[in-house]
Amino acid sequence: MGEGSLSGIRVLDFTRVLAGPFCTMLLGDLGAEIIKVENPSGGDDTRQWGPPWAGESGLSAYFASVNRNKRSLTLNLKTEVGRDLVRQLAATSQVVIENFKVGQMADYGLGYPDLRAVNPSLVYCSITGFGQTGPYRDRPGYDYVVQAMSGLMSITGAPDGPPYKVGVAVSDVFTGFFAVSSILAALRYAEHSGEGQHIDVALLDSQIAALVNIASNYLVSGQTPERMGNVHPNIVPYQIFRAADIDLVVAVGNDRQFAALCSVVGLPELTRDDRYKTNPRRLQNRASLIETLQTQFATRPAAEWVEGLLAAGIPAGPINDVAASLNDPQVQARNLIQPIALDNGDMLRMVGPAVKFSGTPAQITLPPPLLGQHTDGILRDVLDLDDTAIAALHEFGAI
Repeated sequence: MGEGSLSGIRVLDFTRVLAGPFCTMLLGDLGAEIIKVENPSGGDDTRQWGPPWAGESGLSAYFASVNRNKRSLTLNLKTEVGRDLVRQLAATSQVVIENFKVGQMADYGLGYPDLRAVNPSLVYCSITGFGQTGPYRDRPGYDYVVQAMSGLMSITGAPDGPPYKVGVAVSDVFTGFFAVSSILAALRYAEHSGEGQHIDVALLDSQIAALVNIASNYLVSGQTPERMGNVHPNIVPYQIFRAADIDLVVAVGNDRQFAALCSVVGLPELTRDDRYKTNPRRLQNRASLIETLQTQFATRPAAEWVEGLLAAGIPAGPINDVAASLNDPQVQARNLIQPIALDNGDMLRMVGPAVKFSGTPAQITLPPPLLGQHTDGILRDVLDLDDTAIAALHEFGAI
């Protein structure tokens, strides 16, 4: 296996829970050295977010999901000695990422201006719920709250039911992606200019940006989007249908595909019906069209429909549960589920890197770490401390 794209980049990771750790995991998959800095008293909250636990290790599945390819260093930031170690580490790093409440790192004397003083080219990324500015800057920000406040929940769920959150903490995940892309852009600028910068990434900003066409629909029309369940606000038919056995999704994106759909379901006359000839007309006459199509789909099993639809060039697929998805032949062929040995010998299966590189592969090289597992080694390797100095730090309570 070759080196990763980010080999030679050292990241000091002061993040916990999901958005920040997801971001740093992706950087680690790409070859960056990730030093996960944790409080000696318990570390990342998600270490205790179980069951389920991975084997006999006591490792929570939640923590494992976003903390591979990292080494764990415990530092007590309430001690001046611990804070001085951060400054020394920052001087040798390219990136710092933190998701403390606004102002907390500055209170420690570890804010962007403080660390920039020891490393002008440092890229410093702060992840919070609502950003470093604005009237909500001091509010705690959790994914669920942001899904609610951003409008995402208002468009999720059945039209005649309550709003729902998405089953995955997508606001955190979107924020992690925005943080990664922003860090990479800032690293490129720093390499050319020698100047680092502070990146302000917020869950609310990220989730609103991820509303994409829904936000645009409102900005263009002035009409507040409503919950539409499993149908598309702009395209018909683009939704769930119930087959004879299970549900499937049919996604017709243009008039050509609609004509092909009518042929597959044995209703070619629909293409000649003025109510359905174009997508705008199908939007106006959604109810009658969907009722007609649903009657046809109910006559055969989903697998037969999917086969026929795909053969006609129409995007379609069954609604899998998580088990079916992770065991799907395509998922297996793409090597998305990868095993790695934990330090006690237990094997942990993980969802691996999603993107394939031809020359610098993203890969799992380290299992999720135990709390403080690499503290002594990092202090030796990065700061050249000897055993006596490290023992004194332990005794002092700085690590």
